[in-house]
Amino acid sequence: MPILPFFTTDVFTTTRFGGNPLAVVMGGDTLDTATMQAVAAEFNLSETTFVLPPADPAHTARVRIFNRTAEMAFAGHPMVGTAFILASEDPDLREAVFEIGAGLVRVRIARDGAGAAVGAAITTPQPLTVGETLPPELIAGVLRLDPGDVVTKTHPPTVASNGNAYVIAELTPDALAGCAPDIDAFRAALAAHPQHGNRFSVHVYCRDAMTLRARMFAPLAGTWEDPATGSANAPLACLLLSLDAAREAAAFTVHQGVEMGRPSLLQVEARREAGGIVATLHGACVPVMAGTIRV
Repeated sequence: MPILPFFTTDVFTTTRFGGNPLAVVMGGDTLDTATMQAVAAEFNLSETTFVLPPADPAHTARVRIFNRTAEMAFAGHPMVGTAFILASEDPDLREAVFEIGAGLVRVRIARDGAGAAVGAAITTPQPLTVGETLPPELIAGVLRLDPGDVVTKTHPPTVASNGNAYVIAELTPDALAGCAPDIDAFRAALAAHPQHGNRFSVHVYCRDAMTLRARMFAPLAGTWEDPATGSANAPLACLLLSLDAAREAAAFTVHQGVEMGRPSLLQVEARREAGGIVATLHGACVPVMAGTIRV
């Protein structure tokens, strides 16, 4: 029975027990997918990663990402947190390249004046793609809001992705604070939109200039609410930039997790490149636990 080391870290925060917790399992290349999924369910966090040898030796690692119920092609806080854990173990690590299901994630390690790892910046593995738009009534239904609470002046509720698709909708500030997910409405929404696979994840926000407040709900994937969602805030920033033809780049500060008592802070930079609009996510991390797991 393999015994693997693991670490947990709180991501997108400088305060322990804030931000979004992540479990990082070192190794596990002999494990099958079902066992990895069982380990992720055991940790019962938004995501758990497994750090494996890369397919290309020029890269740092292959990283598999699991939420409570399924493997994910890309997720933001697991990339930032995994980079932080590796950099905490290797004082010489300054840059990294992770192989994930959605492509390659390029990483820059953030260190303090003493050289200790304090966080990381990651670039999205794919440029922005924009999918279907959805009626405000659908968003209002899954979050127990009134249709008028959904703001459509800038854009209607829109599916957007940088490697992991979310339904993105703007709300009034009061509505953002009052969201209350309706699991039956989420199930009905997924049944009506089966192209979303086994999840119907809704990322909602309100905006004050370049500062955003956000919440993300994915109850069908086992995450009733997420404290910090890099893979949702990245396409949010990219979507907003795509709608502002006068800008080549835009930097946003995102506050998430406040209503959960796990305040998180994300810095997101979106920019236009030859291949499309991409984003870089910056986040701080705090170490929490270390141990071993028998699998």
